[in-house]
Amino acid sequence: MSQAEVQYRIHNGNAWLTLNNECARNALSPEMLRELDARLDQAAAVPDARSVVLTGAGEAAFSAGADIAYLSAAAPAEVRAYARTAVALTEKIEVAAINGHALGGGLEIAEACTFRIAVQGARLGHPEVRIGAVAGFGGTSRLPRLVGRTRATELLLTGDTITAEEALTMGLIHRAVSADMLHSACEELLTRVHAGAPHALRLTRDALQRGMELPLDAALRLGADHFGLAAGAADFREGTAAFLAKRPPQWAQSQTAHDPAPEKGIAS
Repeated sequence: MSQAEVQYRIHNGNAWLTLNNECARNALSPEMLRELDARLDQAAAVPDARSVVLTGAGEAAFSAGADIAYLSAAAPAEVRAYARTAVALTEKIEVAAINGHALGGGLEIAEACTFRIAVQGARLGHPEVRIGAVAGFGGTSRLPRLVGRTRATELLLTGDTITAEEALTMGLIHRAVSADMLHSACEELLTRVHAGAPHALRLTRDALQRGMELPLDAALRLGADHFGLAAGAADFREGTAAFLAKRPPQWAQSQTAHDPAPEKGIAS
């Protein structure tokens, strides 16, 4: 490999990863997925990397999706393994900085992120059915949770693309900004997020994600359990003390917003 499939840098305490195959519109080859997974592990091992931002090289595309040349020659079992590799790494990314078109698997990577900010004029969509494929990187599950079943059904079954502005209206992305503002918009959003306590951010994100999969009563109990877990952390004592003292809190830095959350609630 003559150049990195995924570029990596730390900026303002955030790990920026760039899909780096502009000539192929940053299509997600198996090699790129493996390198992306390794880069995500690299970012997780850096204490000062509070969040991970993913973007694409160039201005044309965030990612055009799966590598069609690979798919056309791969056996069904290989395609399944390829999709499972993508699914396994997607939840490790906080922000998708969508610098251009996000299609198929590229959009699915973005859908797995906590935040999605796109450039104005970008087009987003799931054209998989038009090549005889299925949105196998998580789109059939995540898209309806983001925009509702009605809109997701139309997008997934027609293969139509929409503009960033339409995506913003339906709640698929958080912001649509000019290309020259994409980087600063992501940084500004993360600055506001990181004003919160790292431990509380981690638990809140977990309660959001897991709560969507649970019946309402179970989701409410999960939120209450996580509130109790937060109360046992140093950040909770610091945050409440700072509020009462009318001073800015000083958060512990031992945990970051993208650390995995605990699987269990408070022991009874």
